[in-house]
Amino acid sequence: MKKSLFLFSFLLLTLGLSAKKVKFAVDMTGQITSTLGVHVVGDFQEAAGYPLNWDPASVTLTQEGSTNIYSIIVTIPAFTKYEYHFVNGDQTYESEFVPDESRVGYNFDDNRWLYVDSLANDTTFVGAILFSGNAPAGLSLVRYKVDMTSAILPSINGVHVGSSNDGYSSTKVRMYTFGDSIYEIINYYPTNTIYNFRYFNGNTLGNSEVVSGSCATSGNRDLTLPKDSVLPIVCFASCSVCVATSVKEIQQQIPSFVAYPNPTKNNLTILSNENQIIESIVIMSVTGQEVKHINNINQSYYTIADLQISAGLYTIKVSNNNSQMQYLKLIVE
Repeated sequence: MKKSLFLFSFLLLTLGLSAKKVKFAVDMTGQITSTLGVHVVGDFQEAAGYPLNWDPASVTLTQEGSTNIYSIIVTIPAFTKYEYHFVNGDQTYESEFVPDESRVGYNFDDNRWLYVDSLANDTTFVGAILFSGNAPAGLSLVRYKVDMTSAILPSINGVHVGSSNDGYSSTKVRMYTFGDSIYEIINYYPTNTIYNFRYFNGNTLGNSEVVSGSCATSGNRDLTLPKDSVLPIVCFASCSVCVATSVKEIQQQIPSFVAYPNPTKNNLTILSNENQIIESIVIMSVTGQEVKHINNINQSYYTIADLQISAGLYTIKVSNNNSQMQYLKLIVE
């Protein structure tokens, strides 16, 4: 009995040591707030003690006084990437539309994302992001991207970015990779800021890159932030791209397809404004589950006369005959 109690206590202690408080907050300014409440949904829910991930009704945000800000603090494991978005109501189809700059990737995954990078005794909080916006009010998004292909190995202590806003800290902002050599992270700074930054292959000042060229001054990179900005991918310690081109960047150069009517109840037409030939259409749920797949279309438009899918928010992946892809948002009522 004592042994079992010891093991149980050890597990609780281990969980506590690996957990971190995270605050999710959204600014509902300009929105008509649903009487069913404002929620946050994501893949963090089970880790935070809720029954199911991606349940749009279970994590209710609390209004902060008489402001338009709604928030909640949860405790979830650190050193993990989480995906989420906000819901004005308690149904999936009432989810916000996440702008491209804030999305997980340039693909069907149009969730926001957050990397919990430390166990510091504080609360991770990126700020109250505007509903369907990129950043908190008065701030602009900057999405850093660095290709570590030129480094011998990315450090086991992580890849970091430090800026003139944080004293070029080599520890405060740890970057995340989605499985390739590209490391990235999202920060928020006052709009029209002019500042400098640099990347670190590790977490000490000695791990800093030294950059020379048109993109840098005194070894630091230069940046003016007039609006939400996704920075171009550059090689570590260089102003240019690495030899290998990122697949994500290739996928942004895609033909222009449209889907209508949108929202829809049952019928849907996909059309190319540039007479591109549609090869296939895939419709996926917000969790990435494929709900409909049509191949061998070989024409510039296609109508699905009977969708037969439940109301909610979906992503359409349209592929042309050159193996290029475009992702569209779809609301089914």
